[in-house]
Amino acid sequence: MGVRLGIVGCGAFGSQFISLFAHHPLVSRLALCDRDSTKLATRAREHQVTETYDSLDALCASEVEAVALFTQPWLHAAQAVQVMNAGKHVYSAVPAAQSLEECDQVVEASRRTGQYFMTGETSYFRRECAWCREKAQQGAFGKIVLVEAEYLHDLDHGLREVAQWRHGADWGPDKTGGVPMHYPTHSMSYVVAITGAHAVSVSCLGFTLPGDDWFRTDTVSGNVQSNQTALFELSNGAAGRILEYRRVGHRGAERVTRVYGTEGCWESGVAGSHWCTKSSDEPVDPPADFEPLPPALAADRGGHGGSHAFLVNEFVMAVHDRRQPRLNAWEAVRYCAPGLVAHQSALRGGERLPVPDWGDAPP
Repeated sequence: MGVRLGIVGCGAFGSQFISLFAHHPLVSRLALCDRDSTKLATRAREHQVTETYDSLDALCASEVEAVALFTQPWLHAAQAVQVMNAGKHVYSAVPAAQSLEECDQVVEASRRTGQYFMTGETSYFRRECAWCREKAQQGAFGKIVLVEAEYLHDLDHGLREVAQWRHGADWGPDKTGGVPMHYPTHSMSYVVAITGAHAVSVSCLGFTLPGDDWFRTDTVSGNVQSNQTALFELSNGAAGRILEYRRVGHRGAERVTRVYGTEGCWESGVAGSHWCTKSSDEPVDPPADFEPLPPALAADRGGHGGSHAFLVNEFVMAVHDRRQPRLNAWEAVRYCAPGLVAHQSALRGGERLPVPDWGDAPP
């Protein structure tokens, strides 16, 4: 029997996933949901979807069994908990949570209801992450010593427009800024996914641009740090370092730059990627087809390095097969919580702080 699924949020990002879900061979019923009636009607017509809803409440009362959330970041946790409480599995765009309390709520709701939660972290399904995960599982790195990853996204590369679009009619000068380490998943996921470990403690330093017109104290977040650099102690004895930079003279990157092990190393940058050992150094071009996909999805894998199709397939297969998705609630908070604590460390001059963990997902 196919999966009955509803998509919430038909905007610029969510609309990129409608076709992927619609063409998955195991999705038997698709519904769309958005508060904007014009946007909803347009997307429904474009994708020939006849079942639509104008509120999450209405969708939760329907007969769909799974819901994919592509709403604003500050809504994700509360909406995911609402969906699980309604007896439905949920996929959420990142981040899964924006506070440690929300991390608690997401994990507890999944545990209590038995419904699956999946975070839509694109970096997990980028080909370089898959390649490094496989190398780690094979033991090719030896003992991993350090994993470094970065999300470099300067404000001039569309972030101002994204902020305005997200707030819509509520946009104002107080909505600028934000906290880089509150959106750490594109980088932290590499560290966790490749090592199979989680953060235990963190020390973080922040950078403030003098006279910054975007990161200011008179905003909702009150944050003045545009760039934050965090060093983590991991549960396996290794270290992880991530860069969350929003003022940087770079074309932009979401990548794992280094994985250093006692027997082998991965290095990647603007000049390409290399696999190094004690006696060799060779260029690497990880394959894009590292996992099988339904033909309809393989033909167009979507954005973020072709990760979108893999995300859709993982969620649909998890619901269909009645198993925890790999990017489940317990994994998701391991991508969020380290950044949340890192920001507190940065506010305290880099003080080393403990990072909470919620354990592994139940079988």
